[in-house]
Amino acid sequence: MTLELEGRIKTKLPAQGGTSARGAWTRQDFVVEYQDGNYMSEACFSAWGQDRVDELARFGEGDAVKVSFNVRAREYGGRWYNDLRVWRLSAPGAPQAQAAPQAAYPAAPQPQAPAAAAPAPTIDDMPMDIGIGEDDLPF
Repeated sequence: MTLELEGRIKTKLPAQGGTSARGAWTRQDFVVEYQDGNYMSEACFSAWGQDRVDELARFGEGDAVKVSFNVRAREYGGRWYNDLRVWRLSAPGAPQAQAAPQAAYPAAPQPQAPAAAAPAPTIDDMPMDIGIGEDDLPF
C-alpha cells in the first residue's frame, strides 16, 4: 500500500550505515509534523538507501515536504515494529513524473458507437394487425 502525507520536517536524525550480508546500507530517520484534523501530529519516517538519504538532504528542518511511503511491519524477539519507509520526497505541489502502472491484464476492448444511429421507433412504427384477444407472447 502506498500512502502520501504533506507536512513540515520537524527533525532530521543522524544518518546510520553499516555492512550486512547483502552489502553496504545507509538509513536516515526524520520526523514530519502534519495537520491531522484540528491537531498537529508527528510521524517518524525512514529513508533507506543512499539515493533516498541524498534526496532527504535537499530538505532542511522546517521545510514543507510531500512524503510518499509504504507501511512495513516486522517481528523481532516476540515484539512487532512498524516502519514507514519513504520511496519519494518532493516539495508540495511540485509536478511528479510517474511511470504508467503496468496492467496485470490487458485492457478490455471498448465498445464502439455506431457510425449513424437510427432514430428511435415511434408508435406509428408498431404493427397494427394484432387483434383484440390475440396474444403474441410466447408464454
